[in-house]
Amino acid sequence: MKDIAQRVFNTEIQSLQHVAGLIDDDFTRAVDAILTAGSVIVAGVGKSGIIGKKIAATLSSTGTPAFFLHPGEAFHGDLGMVGKGQPILLISYSGETDEVLQIIPFLKWNQNIIVALTGNPSSTLAKNSQYHLNVSVLHEACPLKLAPTSSTTATLVMGDAVAVALMEARNFQSEDFARFHPGGTLGRKLLVKVKDKMRTDNLPFINEDASFTELLLRMSEGRIGMVIVGHEDHVQGVITDGDLRRALLKQQDPTKLLLADMMSRNPIIVDVDELVGAAEQLMLERRIVTLLVGNSVSRSVTGIYQIYNV
Repeated sequence: MKDIAQRVFNTEIQSLQHVAGLIDDDFTRAVDAILTAGSVIVAGVGKSGIIGKKIAATLSSTGTPAFFLHPGEAFHGDLGMVGKGQPILLISYSGETDEVLQIIPFLKWNQNIIVALTGNPSSTLAKNSQYHLNVSVLHEACPLKLAPTSSTTATLVMGDAVAVALMEARNFQSEDFARFHPGGTLGRKLLVKVKDKMRTDNLPFINEDASFTELLLRMSEGRIGMVIVGHEDHVQGVITDGDLRRALLKQQDPTKLLLADMMSRNPIIVDVDELVGAAEQLMLERRIVTLLVGNSVSRSVTGIYQIYNV
């Protein structure tokens, strides 16, 4: 079974390398046409249709509005969704799929820009398109050389290539991607700010001249594993439970411990509008679980942001 799996991988890798060598100027022209139009339609049936749905989804999530159109449904009324002059990716490995060919007369009448993805440059579909993206593979990975395997992979990767080319042409950034994925982890990190997640209640402020007993009580009350030395308008430092343990190892008589000797001065303070992703990256780099949130210039603090398992 392992040998079969490796054979399939090798066959499809070789097919992708072959198709990469077939990319010509039509690819650039097709991308430019979609870029100019601002949106695109994708259509195909069977396995090509399934791949087409994924290509449309990838395009939509990376800055190019796209939707999938089933050629069979299109021939029975859904052609009304096709805008005049809009680019359309028609997928058919043979280039002779009846359902796909049936909508070509309408597309020509509607002045649509047809981009064909086929494995046959001499096919009816290729000849009736403005641009042809050749996805011809050497052979399928299927032992019968029949089931779409290498060919669907090549078509999928060609669609990815179109999407990535459009992304780079638009200078599409991770922040743009996050806007289309607000419910995901990336969206949270790139859109949510620390002010949206920070804790503001019962912050454990303590005066620098406080006693050791007051320190213990305030640290327990705060429940964040640290105290903030100073006040909201100006913070002098922080004392973590780790700082406290290290101080006790050096001085076993707690009555002789001074907060000034234990605290870490000038702790990191991030702005309230800092993105959660940037804040967490900083915490990972510094290996800290708590960040003060406020104004780093005035050293004022309005909240704290915490993560765990750093």
